This record gives sequence, C-alpha cells and structure tokens, in this order.
Amino acid sequence: MNDFAFHSDVSVVDGDIFEQQCDAIVSPGNSFGFMDGGLDLIISKKLGWDIQKQLQAKIKSLPLGELLVGQALTISTANEPKYVICAPTMRVPTSYNISTSINAYLAMKAILLELANHNEIETVAIPGLCTGTGNMEPAIASKQMFAAYEEIILGTEREFPTFMDAQKFHFRLNPKKIIN
Repeated sequence: MNDFAFHSDVSVVDGDIFEQQCDAIVSPGNSFGFMDGGLDLIISKKLGWDIQKQLQAKIKSLPLGELLVGQALTISTANEPKYVICAPTMRVPTSYNISTSINAYLAMKAILLELANHNEIETVAIPGLCTGTGNMEPAIASKQMFAAYEEIILGTEREFPTFMDAQKFHFRLNPKKIIN
C-alpha cells in the first residue's frame, strides 16, 4: 500500500488522467516546454497546441530562459481542465539518468508550491512523475512524491545538521544511490 492511501485529500487512481474530474492537470515535461512527446503530446492534442506556445513564452521570459526541475508554471486553457501545471521532470527529453534521480521529488515540491499560489485550483491530477519517458520505478516515484507531500502539505520539517544527514535522506529518496 502506498503512503498516500492514508490521506483523505488524495486519491490514487490507475487510469486515464483525462477521465479525472479536476481543475488542473500536471504536465511532467522538460525545462524548455517542448510538449510533443509522452504525456505532453497527449495534453497538446487534447487541450490545444496553444499551451506549448504560452508555456514557451513564459519560459523565455524567465531569468535563465528555462524552467528548472524543481520549478513549475501554470497555464490557462480554453478547455477542461482549465489549467495545466507544467513541472519539468527532466531538463531535456531523455530517459538518461532520470530513473536514478530525485526529480520526482523536486517536481512534486514545485507542483505543490505552485498550487499554493492558485486558490482557484482545488483539484489537480498528477501523473506518476518520472515514470514515463524517465523510466523511474513507480514505487520510487511514489516515495519521492510522498516525501514532497509530507514537507509541503503536512508541514514536515526536515533537518540536515550534517552533510551525512542530507546524503542519507537523498539516498532514501532513490535507492539507486546515484547522485545527480
């Protein structure tokens, strides 16, 4: 059983993300807003290619000209759901090293922080981050996503008085034990 099962504000669903009743859907894409592969391609086809144009325009206006893993942006749509939250799980579209990363954790934190700035979004559908193109094992992705949920939603404060403490937490997030 996953850790989310014990929280009534979260439903874990094995099914089509577009069949979920929600205000927003998460696009777990890349830092440059290319939405022509994986789940992003399906989002573009179903909700319109204008989302990619809006996202890339917002990204170009950022100081670094890219949306880093660990950041998120919200795009309004002309369809249902009304919003797409773009939270990169990789810098460029690739499967290299994503399965051994903590990118699901970083992306989930960004999503939850972005939601705090959008009171109009009450429900959001979040796919298994990094589990598509990134090839991360679903159990590892779920563990990382829950760690972010604990911090942002439940208010769990993590303390790392030493480098070793920070490293232990990092390794618990992904037992593949490769630091990216």
